[in-house]
Amino acid sequence: MATKASARQIQPTLEQIHAAKRFLAAHFAPTRFIEAPSVSRAAGRRVYLKLEMELPTGSFKVRGAMWALAEKLREGAATEVVASSTGNHGAAVAYAAQKLGVAATIFLPEKNNPVKGARIVALGAAIVQKGKEDLAAAWKAAEDYARKTGAYFLNDATDPVLPAGPATIGCEILQQLPDVQEVYVPMGDTALIRGVAAAIKQQNSAVKIIGVQAATAPSYFLSWRSGVATETETCVTIADGLSTRTPDAENVRAIRELVDDVVLVSDEEMLRAIGFLLMEEHVVAEPAGAAATAALLQRKAPNSETAVALVTGANVQRDILERAMRIAP
Repeated sequence: MATKASARQIQPTLEQIHAAKRFLAAHFAPTRFIEAPSVSRAAGRRVYLKLEMELPTGSFKVRGAMWALAEKLREGAATEVVASSTGNHGAAVAYAAQKLGVAATIFLPEKNNPVKGARIVALGAAIVQKGKEDLAAAWKAAEDYARKTGAYFLNDATDPVLPAGPATIGCEILQQLPDVQEVYVPMGDTALIRGVAAAIKQQNSAVKIIGVQAATAPSYFLSWRSGVATETETCVTIADGLSTRTPDAENVRAIRELVDDVVLVSDEEMLRAIGFLLMEEHVVAEPAGAAATAALLQRKAPNSETAVALVTGANVQRDILERAMRIAP
């Protein structure tokens, strides 16, 4: 559904992405990129894995948090940063705040991933719990807190600077596999896919970008398909990183321009992918981190395009890992 032209400028620009790339290179090296023989055999095509879970905090999210906070500090003083998160973005913001010398307050839903919550605390950030499973209440509380205190609200769903950070993943993929034909990207709040797709499409528009959402949290899938921001009543899934219920209209417009297809994967398919990655490729992934692999295993296509699956996070709860191992092939 990606279009060749649009009245809306695709963001971030290559200039912004290259600036983020230069900045982030001082903090960590490009993530590993490996061929995945077992996934390739099962999917019927040549598959590579981009191991974003090897970054600090066990998730790709540090790319955006570090870049956005650094740019905010370059513009002027900030003594505190605040974020709402289901976990990984919160840990990334806490990490960035610790590295760049500001305080951090992270708003989480009451039912949150304890592995990610513990990581946030270990990084020195304060935690406030708001709402049950849905991020919407935590988002509103974080926004109100920022308004009252003057803290910088680093919202990965809407921050205009942040996507240049994860966009650097797209640049790395094109360098590591110039003849890539498809890239599968987990899709939660869409900052990741907007960044990756913008970087790739501006350099090679023929590469297909495939978004992956949880079947029980399909708000952006429904919105991408209809062109209208479509809320869902619930977003209950084991993949907390994909549990979005209230899509942003501007983000919907962006993914309609940038994303070629969006597919849904079930919780069981993500569990199977976690077990498959661990047993066959020795790669640890949380449910959202395994979603792209789950989509490739679901969409078997012999002699099809060379594909890349992003493994975006490894902060998996023990009980989910145990469930995955029980049904592993």
